[in-house]
Amino acid sequence: MTLPVIAAVDGSEDSLRSLDWAVRTALMRGAPLRVVHVRQYPAWTPPEFVAVDTADDPVLDQVRARIDAGGGVRPDVEYLSRVGAPGTVLAEVSTGGSLLVLGSRGRGGFASLLLGSTGIAAARDAHCPVVVVPRTDRRVPDDLADASAGPRVVVGLGVDHAGDAPVEFAFAEAGLRRVRVQAVAAYPWPPQVWAVPGEFALPVIEEAGVAAETRALAEERLAPFRERHPRVLVDIAVEGGDAAGRLVAHSRDAELVVVGRHQRRLLVPTRMVGSVTQAVLLHAAAPVAVVAPHPHGDAGDPDRARPGEE
Repeated sequence: MTLPVIAAVDGSEDSLRSLDWAVRTALMRGAPLRVVHVRQYPAWTPPEFVAVDTADDPVLDQVRARIDAGGGVRPDVEYLSRVGAPGTVLAEVSTGGSLLVLGSRGRGGFASLLLGSTGIAAARDAHCPVVVVPRTDRRVPDDLADASAGPRVVVGLGVDHAGDAPVEFAFAEAGLRRVRVQAVAAYPWPPQVWAVPGEFALPVIEEAGVAAETRALAEERLAPFRERHPRVLVDIAVEGGDAAGRLVAHSRDAELVVVGRHQRRLLVPTRMVGSVTQAVLLHAAAPVAVVAPHPHGDAGDPDRARPGEE
């Protein structure tokens, strides 16, 4: 069964731009499109006064007109109106979708914020991958604009600790879009060297050796994905610096940047976005996909369902 691409809308320009992205993605996947508008109610409203559905929704009327005016081939579209807290409702709705798409900031955002609270909540709590589409005027800072260009899906590659879900998603998306994967493996540089007073400092670490070891680990991590996706070309960017900064640098001209979400741990059982993921959401110039870890761990199952299927 092909699960729908879910587009969250609120009538803002940000959400309408993300709607256009969702329409194209649904067509590419051969999936239906589910357009969801959540009417927010005050937190103090008693539950008995909150409607579950509403038929008269001017925002969805606007969206229907926009999709109808587009002409050409369109996906099958379902319109859904809900009342509630947007972050909570979208997390619930995401259980029935293959992808949740929303804009970087909706009507509730402050001018000083680059990403609204709904976007953070969705990236943290959704049960399917979440794509946040940035504004078109977002630019990569000049001091980070030294990365390669061209159509590609960029993925952050943790060579020693990250899960498989974001990498698998990146390869699947690159295959659907017929572009290459660019895996960014960043190592911390310069290293932090600590010495106890009176003791000898540690030997100087050669960056070339660190880079070579990082590349070898990256090649090993990517080998099973290359085997499962033989038609997807891959290049590896091994670079010193913070991971978030390097991913932002590589977001220029990318079709998608894929990052992971923190996995729940025994002492931290709540869902977390993670500092790198949040920084990329705030500053990347391309749409950012946040992918949750596999619920039963990363076994690298070659028979795992493709995006949109189960």
